[in-house]
Amino acid sequence: MTVFALLAGRGFAAEEPFGRLGVGEVAAKLGQPGVFVYDNNSKEKYASGHVPTAKWVAFDEVQAKDLPVDKAATLIFYCANEH
Repeated sequence: MTVFALLAGRGFAAEEPFGRLGVGEVAAKLGQPGVFVYDNNSKEKYASGHVPTAKWVAFDEVQAKDLPVDKAATLIFYCANEH
C-alpha cells in the first residue's frame, strides 16, 4: 500500500512514513485504477467542496474498514490544516 499526503505549499518534516504529492500530481492520479482519495477536513468543509472522487473520513477515526482491501492500492489523504 502506498500512502501520500497532498502538499499544498506547506513545509513538512524531513522524515515521514509517507510520501507527498503536489496538486498537479494528485490531479494526474485521479481516476486511475487502484487510487483512492480521502478528505480529512470537517464534514462541513467536505460538503462545501472536495477533490473529485474523494471520500470523507475523520482524520482521527480512520479504520481499516474505511480503506480498500487491495494492499497494493495508492491512498491519498488531504486536509486544509495540519493534523
